[in-house]
Amino acid sequence: MKQQLISSFSIFLLFLHCASTFAQIPAAAPAQAPAVVVAPPPAATPTQAAAPHGITNVTKILEKAGHFTIFIRLLRSTQEESHLFSALNDSSTGLTIFAPTDSAFSELKSGTLNTLRDGDKSELVKFHVVPTFLSTSQFQTVSNPLGTWAGTGSRLPLNVTSYPNSVNITTGLTNTSLSGTVYTDNQLAIYKIEKVLLPKDIFTSNAPAPAPVAPAPEKPSKAVPAVTVESPAASVDISSALIFTNNILVGSFGLLASAMFSL
Repeated sequence: MKQQLISSFSIFLLFLHCASTFAQIPAAAPAQAPAVVVAPPPAATPTQAAAPHGITNVTKILEKAGHFTIFIRLLRSTQEESHLFSALNDSSTGLTIFAPTDSAFSELKSGTLNTLRDGDKSELVKFHVVPTFLSTSQFQTVSNPLGTWAGTGSRLPLNVTSYPNSVNITTGLTNTSLSGTVYTDNQLAIYKIEKVLLPKDIFTSNAPAPAPVAPAPEKPSKAVPAVTVESPAASVDISSALIFTNNILVGSFGLLASAMFSL
């Protein structure tokens, strides 16, 4: 019995020793989960990309076409570039622009643009913009005068005449023709012209006054006899002569009467 107790106690001690040994061994690190690789979204194809709401930029078109430097400068300095942008965004009727080339401006008298006030420069630009889209074929049916952004009236006339191979434009001060199409779609048409369209409202009032007309030479008139004005002295002499003559007549009458009585 005593031996069994000793054996049991020895087994118990051995168990405690083994438990202490296992407790000192570091626990194994937990296995890491495999990394999850997130694949990037596929690149959008052209058909998937959202198309921005594009608005036609008039100055960009003119810059790309070339030879419109002065007209572009006027569009920007007068703020009409912004007005065109807004009109093309809001208008349902479209626009037609007659764009003068740089050579067209070079034909103006030197310093013409510099003498204009800011309001006149703005009106000059507006006179080249028709507030409706006109294709070349529509010039055959439009009614004259055309209305422009500058307005209408006798001082802002803009008339077009369509021929089989050309379109003529007149303002009363300018006579020119379309020399080409710069750009056209269903909303905007830009036509090239080789002369600046001058409105009477600006350039008639600024025109120099005509030189005075020299009077026509008078026709020679017939000679008129000079009238002699007698002096008072001459009047006295005439009076004396009349008195003398009168005395002679009276004396003669007296002698005649005496002779008759003697008979």
